[in-house]
Amino acid sequence: MMILASQSPRRRELLAREGVVFRVEVRDTEEVHDASLAPEQLCAINAAAKAEAVAREFPGEVVIGADTLVFIDGAPLGKPADEVRAIAMLQQLQGRTHSVCTAVAVIMPDGSRRDFSETSQVTFRPLDEAAIRHYMSLVHVFDKAGAYAIQEHGELIIEAFEGDLDNVIGLPVKRLLQVLRSK
Repeated sequence: MMILASQSPRRRELLAREGVVFRVEVRDTEEVHDASLAPEQLCAINAAAKAEAVAREFPGEVVIGADTLVFIDGAPLGKPADEVRAIAMLQQLQGRTHSVCTAVAVIMPDGSRRDFSETSQVTFRPLDEAAIRHYMSLVHVFDKAGAYAIQEHGELIIEAFEGDLDNVIGLPVKRLLQVLRSK
């Protein structure tokens, strides 16, 4: 059985949808928020830290760690701490295209690691404050990078996206399954 080192309900849903048998184990890890790092590098550091923290306790298991961040103008947008920050993030994204990067660290039973990242582009519709507040009334945004979820009323805020939809949701499942099959 695999171990998902993430408490994200979206990652659990994506794996379950594909019929992957797994259990969730999460350990406290200090996430890096260094905006001077490239998006893929920043996400990779955090994904590896999550996977390694769990793998230390479960040697011989496949452990999957992942980290997703929204980037605009090269700056990472994590999860908003409060309503004011969520509104500010959505105002910053409105009418613009941004990147969503997910890095995945897979620790194999022999202790080797297979890392990869996926980046998608998302374009927001122009939004005024009323549209932002309406969206926030429908979606719990505080546990989501960039203060939004493409799969939850995304039609209200998103004009278009390029790349892997599952990546934008939080886990590029097709690529992960390819890595897992290549044991």
